[in-house]
Amino acid sequence: MTEDPFVVHRSLLFTVAYEMLGSSVDAEDVLQESWLRWADVDRAQVRDPRAYLVRTVTRQALNRLRTLSRSREEYVGEWLPEPLLTSPDVAEDIELAENVSIAMLTVLETLGPTERAVFVLREVFEVPYGEIAEAVGKSAAAVRQIARRAREHVAARRPRVPVSRSEQQAVVERFLAALRTGRLQELLDVMAPDVVLIADGGGLAGAARAPIHGAALVASMLALPGRAVSAVWLNGAPAGRIEIDGRVAAVSLVVEDGKVTRIHAIANPRKLTRLDEPAELAR
Repeated sequence: MTEDPFVVHRSLLFTVAYEMLGSSVDAEDVLQESWLRWADVDRAQVRDPRAYLVRTVTRQALNRLRTLSRSREEYVGEWLPEPLLTSPDVAEDIELAENVSIAMLTVLETLGPTERAVFVLREVFEVPYGEIAEAVGKSAAAVRQIARRAREHVAARRPRVPVSRSEQQAVVERFLAALRTGRLQELLDVMAPDVVLIADGGGLAGAARAPIHGAALVASMLALPGRAVSAVWLNGAPAGRIEIDGRVAAVSLVVEDGKVTRIHAIANPRKLTRLDEPAELAR
């Protein structure tokens, strides 16, 4: 018996939805809604099931993204994407790993819903402009213009210099080692002078409600003993899991020129439900 195309492409469909929403919970809801629609389709009329399913998931994710916009505007403190536990194998696809990184998803959050959908489908999944136009309800010419603006927007905000996997891993290991000791100077040594700490507690966990700037201030906040710090792979990159007094946080780092330039710390417990179960991501 031939396996259902939805099952065959489920990892791809989840990745599309997650890239658009930054939340595995919302991505799973979108997949459930898309499955219900797929179940009612006359399969004999679908020439390309993969393309059809990607369009369906995109439409559902766009609907969800628009309904989420108000709640995110009212979010307590800084909003960061939900981190996903991934295997190191995800990093082998360099482009996928870059595009599902916490840093990139944070940049994508600054795009409008349609711009985000167009960017994700074109730049990450290389979907033809005609198919994107069908998914977002625009002409192919309009989609090309949207894609160009989105690329420029993202390029202006993403890390300036690509970092090799080995350099990223080495710097992350130094940072996590400094967190374990809680020694101020070790933290200062691994961070850039203008490092920025962005924390997401969502009003449910202790976290700064605005970005913290500067190595001295950031180090003084992080140099605390009594933490259990472990290395994990999150969103296709080496990262950290921190436990203190029974509370958990995930830490993702941006590295440039051998130093940590940005720290994303997610402590909202509602966003940490996937830290024990590896996510299946695919292009």
